[in-house]
Amino acid sequence: MSGGDIAGLIAAGVFAVLVGIMAIPLVKLGRVFDEAGTAIRDLGTNVTPILEEATTTISETNKQLARVDTITKGVAEATGNITSLIALTAATVGGPLIKLAGFSAAVKVALGALKPKSRSK
Repeated sequence: MSGGDIAGLIAAGVFAVLVGIMAIPLVKLGRVFDEAGTAIRDLGTNVTPILEEATTTISETNKQLARVDTITKGVAEATGNITSLIALTAATVGGPLIKLAGFSAAVKVALGALKPKSRSK
């Protein structure tokens, strides 16, 4: 064997060792891809029930919001009616009360003028 043959054998051995060392990370990377594929399949099977539950929850929430909207409209209408009633009561009762207060003040002044004044000592 010549020196070139020996160098070729050494280079082939080093290359075989290098390929063996690089094979270990590649095998591990393959396992990572297998686990990622399994995780994606599991995610696909588990997401469907979650999405169905979310859809149900959103649907029920929309129903409740519709009920709240109806209640809010009723409260707004009742508030408007109460405001109108207060304005009507103030117009109906307020005017005569003011007139009565004015009349009673006038009577008080008139009666005060009719009383004899007492003399101070």
